[in-house]
Amino acid sequence: MPVSKKSPAPRVLWKGAISFGLVHIPVALYSATTDHGIDFDWLDKRSMDPVGYKRINKKTGKEIARENIVKGVEYEDGEYVVLSDKEIADAYPKTTQTIEIETFVPANGIPFVYLERPYYVAPINKGAKVYALLRETLQRSGRVGVARVVIQTKQHLAVLVPVGPGLVLNLLRWGADIRPWTDLPLPSEDAKKAGLTDRELKMAEQLVDDMSGDWDPLEFKDEFKDEILRLVDRKVKAGQTETVTQPEAEEGQSIEGKGAKIIDLTELLQRSLRNKGGKTKAAAEDDEEEEGDEAAPRARPAAKKRKPAAKAASKTASKTTARHRRAA
Repeated sequence: MPVSKKSPAPRVLWKGAISFGLVHIPVALYSATTDHGIDFDWLDKRSMDPVGYKRINKKTGKEIARENIVKGVEYEDGEYVVLSDKEIADAYPKTTQTIEIETFVPANGIPFVYLERPYYVAPINKGAKVYALLRETLQRSGRVGVARVVIQTKQHLAVLVPVGPGLVLNLLRWGADIRPWTDLPLPSEDAKKAGLTDRELKMAEQLVDDMSGDWDPLEFKDEFKDEILRLVDRKVKAGQTETVTQPEAEEGQSIEGKGAKIIDLTELLQRSLRNKGGKTKAAAEDDEEEEGDEAAPRARPAAKKRKPAAKAASKTASKTTARHRRAA
């Protein structure tokens, strides 16, 4: 394991378009995070060979072949429904290569507990102007876009957030995946009923004020990782190393898709407004202007107005089965 690693160059993970009304903004997704944690590999201490995972029958303890494995969903204790690969594949959402915004909500309206994984969003195919317009509009309105997106055949709920010079697409957890507060032993939301005095509150506020500052992520370090790397470095210098022959790693599949073409922003904004029964004065004035840098608009059918997704999903009686790990 190397003591230090350089961050890889940004790689396009997905190509598609942001869509709202009749407007499409061609964009690409880039990973917004990188894992700098310690990866402990399993080794056979007798031979220093890598140790991987096997498909083991939990009852017999014997390894089983891949072709003998089927997928099932437990709907009651010990009772399963077996699904074929085709049935599962047919249930996958269709890939649309579109970040389809369904509604705009206040920027502080989504609790942190829903945020799951961020991606950077950057314009492609001459989409910079439309991208900038959406970014500025979200910033000035104090709103974010709630959208659906399909990545690697899996549909996600997501929120499109303006951050500095760009847009961030943060995947969200579904409402049904968030546990309620009701079963937790929490104090009353009323300060007096919780037993707090005005003096205690003032002292606590003063302490928070004294410890406050601007957010700087570089001030915070992963101390465990740093200590492990220092230990590894000392052992390397002391010659306390072992040679391990690793099998060739499988390359991960890219989730790149086809990019969308840029369309005339002004006309589609006007058409979207007209479809909603209104046309602003600014839109009427812009009818006379020409967008020389943009490509010609393409004909598109009027988009159906989507209703916002339900806030909570109904409970189901089924439980998902344990995931099978891949063999090393």
